[in-house]
Amino acid sequence: MTVTKIERVTKTRYRIYVDGQFAFILYKGELSRYLISEEEEITEETFERIRTEVILKRARLKAMHLLNDMDRTEGQLRTKLRQGGYTEDMVDAAVDYVKSFGYVNDDAYVRRFIMGRKERKSKREISGALCQKGIPKEQIDAAMEECYGKEDSHAAIRKILEKKKYDPATAQDAEKRRIMGYLTRKGFSYDDIRQVIQVSEWNA
Repeated sequence: MTVTKIERVTKTRYRIYVDGQFAFILYKGELSRYLISEEEEITEETFERIRTEVILKRARLKAMHLLNDMDRTEGQLRTKLRQGGYTEDMVDAAVDYVKSFGYVNDDAYVRRFIMGRKERKSKREISGALCQKGIPKEQIDAAMEECYGKEDSHAAIRKILEKKKYDPATAQDAEKRRIMGYLTRKGFSYDDIRQVIQVSEWNA
């Protein structure tokens, strides 16, 4: 095995290529510790020591730090680790590590995400946001069915009407059309919008 390229990433970090393939990122002091030099041989034993004693440990700590920083889906965590310069096998190992402690649970994440937003967002908005985070649609739909009742959509519409200062007692037809169009574009169903506005008018 030959170190074919050492590419500087920052003042202290270097991307190491072995036999023409990206292997890992090391700090400057680690280059000296493991005698890593361009066009020099590296034994399989040293290569594996670096991967298990340095890179794997670092990937696990990075995964823990990312989850402490904020709640993430497995897909988001994988993306962040790849961006950090970890190879796919190290990403897999780090994700398996945090999953073994229950720190990554997409089902629980989706439920928390829905419950925290359903009083102010439409199902479509929440579903779109979860899709962007890499959650499969079937998983989102199952969680929606579990977490959502019809009254939840009505509560979210009422909250938006309050925020928009919509007064059913004084609203003209043009204003009513505008607010209905706004709510429809946000993903609420016409029936839900109509029911909430009608109740608001009756109670006005």
